[in-house]
Amino acid sequence: MGSSRWFGITAKLLRSSCQKNTLFDNFLHTTPVRLKTTVKNLKGRKTSSQQWLRRQLNDPYVVQSRLQQWRCRSAFKLMEIDDKNHIFRQGDVVIDCGAHPGSWSQVAVQRVNATGEDSEAEVGFVIGIDMAQTAPLSGAQIITGDFTLPDVQQKISKILMGKQASVVLSDMAPRACGIKSLDHEIIVDLARTALTFSHTVLKQGGHFVCKLWDGNETKALEELMKTYFHTVKRMVPNASRKESKELYLLGIGYSKKMDKS
Repeated sequence: MGSSRWFGITAKLLRSSCQKNTLFDNFLHTTPVRLKTTVKNLKGRKTSSQQWLRRQLNDPYVVQSRLQQWRCRSAFKLMEIDDKNHIFRQGDVVIDCGAHPGSWSQVAVQRVNATGEDSEAEVGFVIGIDMAQTAPLSGAQIITGDFTLPDVQQKISKILMGKQASVVLSDMAPRACGIKSLDHEIIVDLARTALTFSHTVLKQGGHFVCKLWDGNETKALEELMKTYFHTVKRMVPNASRKESKELYLLGIGYSKKMDKS
């Protein structure tokens, strides 16, 4: 394979991430002499944008997400969570709150056999919800809407048709305003909304996973989850960025009877 073709393929693999695809298309630059992919240092571009691009280009999870055809690097976070805690089983019904661009739903579809690829196993089902338009995904039903609104939650219940979910996921996050304490409060509120909804759909023994940015209210949410789940644990997947305060709370083994209120 010629060097120019090799570098062209490398650039294409790196031209997509969860966001800012246009930036990748405009500023990727390959240098055969140095045998690495770099970013053009274009005049007038913010330093923060250039730093973001360099970080993406040097992120092994971004590269692997493209090679393995995951929609976003966050797929590796959920796969690690499942590998270590076994939250998914073939035949499960999964609700993915904050699904865009769809990588968590992709993982869920694969692990619950939602496409029926394993003809000898039970076939699962995934419902993905997000305010952003999300591309269709085989094995999943995608709802475009604000999960926090009652009418959107009613749509989910109608799709379930009386069935109960085995797993409720919340990867919801606000658009960060830069005030860490406020961003933390908002993401905790989103997680609480998903937890409250899970009481209406989650079966006995089911599981709940939510993303947080760590802060003063993390412990309170963790304690609340302990009133409904046999095991509650914190987890920071390897794919979480080192500079981030991101963590995941896992509720394993749901039981309404544990409610002490």
